Amino acid sequence: MKVPITIPAMTQEMIDAAVNALRNERMSLGESVFKFEAEFASMVGVKKAVSVSSGTDAIQLTLEGMRVPKKSTVITSPMSFIASANAIMHAGCVPRFCDIDKKTYCMDPKKLRRRITTKTTAIVPVHLYGYPSDMDGITEMAREKNLVVIEDACQAHGAIYHGRRTGSIGNAGCFSFYATKNMTVGGDGGMITTDDEDFAERVTSMRHCGRMKGSNYDHDIMGYTTRLNSVNAAIGREQLRLLPEWNERRRAIAAMYDRRLKNVGDLKLPLGPTADITPVYHLYVVRTQRRNDLSEFLKQREVQTAFHYPVPIHLQPIYRQMFGYKGGEFKNTEKACKEVLSLPMYPGLSDEQVGFVCDSIIEFFGR
Repeated sequence: MKVPITIPAMTQEMIDAAVNALRNERMSLGESVFKFEAEFASMVGVKKAVSVSSGTDAIQLTLEGMRVPKKSTVITSPMSFIASANAIMHAGCVPRFCDIDKKTYCMDPKKLRRRITTKTTAIVPVHLYGYPSDMDGITEMAREKNLVVIEDACQAHGAIYHGRRTGSIGNAGCFSFYATKNMTVGGDGGMITTDDEDFAERVTSMRHCGRMKGSNYDHDIMGYTTRLNSVNAAIGREQLRLLPEWNERRRAIAAMYDRRLKNVGDLKLPLGPTADITPVYHLYVVRTQRRNDLSEFLKQREVQTAFHYPVPIHLQPIYRQMFGYKGGEFKNTEKACKEVLSLPMYPGLSDEQVGFVCDSIIEFFGR
């Protein structure tokens, strides 16, 4: 049985919406873009959402739009995709890392205080794998130190933390619609969410070359060309409509994995839902010291897996070169990166496929 790790959804309704946008709208910043923004803001529970061309651009523009000073330090997690830190660099700031909590794989607020210096101006917690960061601890520290909090919610569309959606808790939230995410736009795309209407107006201008409101040829901000295409927005609207159903299916698949894989070998399973936290399982990530062998075993049975992420950001070649990291700086992250394994997870995964994956893993540890 072939079991892919994920398959992006593209229904006939999405194709029809894309074709309609191509035929009847401006190709860039057409009406689907503005409808998508309004609908996404409503889902997150904020006043404004501003679409851009990627999650990376969302973080960069948010840092600049929040007027985070150039050359100041911005704290983020070393256990994420490299774009979380690259966006900080693109904004002219310096990334500084805080180690993770071993259970959540997200930034550990207990380690955060000693990472803050007089040069620190912002914190970018990453809601990794669809599990929300400890935002109470992070925002409390931020208020105490007068720091901006920008949620990297690129893997957490629809997740809930203490009754609030991710992307509505910090000063702003940033989302990605890359093809493997919980919802996509049929290509690259991103979204910025916020209750700060002045900030939203600034990034709306910034994503459109810095144009002044109501003018095509007057520019009062140093902007970028990072708009979302109308076709992508039309697809995104259809995917957003299905997001609650898809996230429920992801949680159901996770519950099946939890039941079958409990107490199997040395597997450590991800944290599940609680009264206060509703994750959305962008990925279902287990942990084992036999990660590489298990991955190869599953590959032989045509079960796809992946390592998210095998190399922490601070040990990427470019970050070693620029900042002199040697290894050993963030021990929880470095150990996790050697042991985490992502199992197949997407809404179209059948119960039979989940069962086959579990049977294969049980067989591996029973040999």
